[in-house]
Order: sequence, then C-alpha cells, then structure tokens
Amino acid sequence: MDQNPDSHPIRRIVLPSGRSIEVVLLEETAEPAARSLNICPDCESDLVQPVEWSEATRHRWQLALRCPNCNWLTDGVFEQAQVDELEERLDEGLSDMLRDLRRLTQANMAEEIDRFAAALQTDLVLPEDF
Repeated sequence: MDQNPDSHPIRRIVLPSGRSIEVVLLEETAEPAARSLNICPDCESDLVQPVEWSEATRHRWQLALRCPNCNWLTDGVFEQAQVDELEERLDEGLSDMLRDLRRLTQANMAEEIDRFAAALQTDLVLPEDF
C-alpha cells in the first residue's frame, strides 16, 4: 500500500481489463486526544464519567461523557487507548471511594463502641434496652 501526502493509505487495484486504479482508503477520525477523557474542559474537574457507550467501529467507542461538577456534556467517538485510559481513571476513583468508605465505617464503628462503653460505665444501659 502506498501513502499519499494527506497520509491516507492508497491501494492499487488491477481490474480484470488489465487497467489499474488507485483507491484512497479513508478512515473515520476520532476526536483529538488533547486531554484525558476524565478531565472536564470547562471546569478542569477530573470527575468526568461516561453516561452512555457503544462500540462505534473496531477499536473505537461512541461515548456520552458528563461532568458531575458543572454538568458539561459531550458525545463523541474515541480511540480504544483513550477509553482504556478513562477506564483506568474510573477504576482508580472506585478504589479511592472504597478505601474512604472503609475508613468512614471504621471511624463510625469506633465512635459507636466508645459511646456504648461510656453508657455502660455510667449505668445508662438497662435490661429493657434489649
């Protein structure tokens, strides 16, 4: 396959008559990868998330992205590598949330235990409480 100046691949095809023709193969273009998909272009928040997705073509995805911070919304076709990077950022965010949830749960449980222990020491817990 040859290349033309516009960087589109050219395929030379020989017809049954013996004549040859050149066919320029055009591909769909994805949106430019100027920034990571998880970064909002309006408010710079790193919380952008997909709200709809479907496979557009091989190695490209149709995504509707939304920023929960400023309600920015866009729809576009993105390369597999961009979608993989977004998925990694989403997985990291989920891990952060789960870690925070564990810390909050432990802190709440410790606080409840302290209150219960204080109630036991001051005889505020009676048999009828159970």
